[in-house]
Amino acid sequence: MANATASRPVLIQKWKAMSTTHTVTRRPSTIAPAIFELFNPIPYGLFVGTLIFDVIYMATRNVFWGKGAAWLVTVGLIIAIVPRLLNLGHVWVQRRRRVSRIERLDFWLNLLAIVAAVINAFVHSRDAYAMVPENVILSVITVVLLSIAHVAMAIDRLHRVEATHE
Repeated sequence: MANATASRPVLIQKWKAMSTTHTVTRRPSTIAPAIFELFNPIPYGLFVGTLIFDVIYMATRNVFWGKGAAWLVTVGLIIAIVPRLLNLGHVWVQRRRRVSRIERLDFWLNLLAIVAAVINAFVHSRDAYAMVPENVILSVITVVLLSIAHVAMAIDRLHRVEATHE
């Protein structure tokens, strides 16, 4: 009995030594930023296409352009889900590094643009020429918000690269 109690402190010390020497260091994920960078520009291009189709539809009244714009805004919203969820996790959930004000601004501008695009998708469900001029206005709002967000992030990346080289 005395032998069993005497060996307990030795076992606890060995276990503590093992647990402290085998700590796992977590690295930031490289897959999430790669997926984000892959999918993030696609909705922007589709929303710009929506704006172009809406302007052509307003000028020509050809239903083809209105239906095409409706498809573009819908597909743009579906594809926008993945990068927005990754951005949500990066800006508000993870705490590995400090998130800049520009990254938060990018999040909010993208969120507002998606809200405008969702409303635009509902406007595109109207019959024939009833969607004009709201479709063009909402497409312009969506593209302008996304453009500001992309420019702000590009400037932020440029400043980060300059800061690391100094």
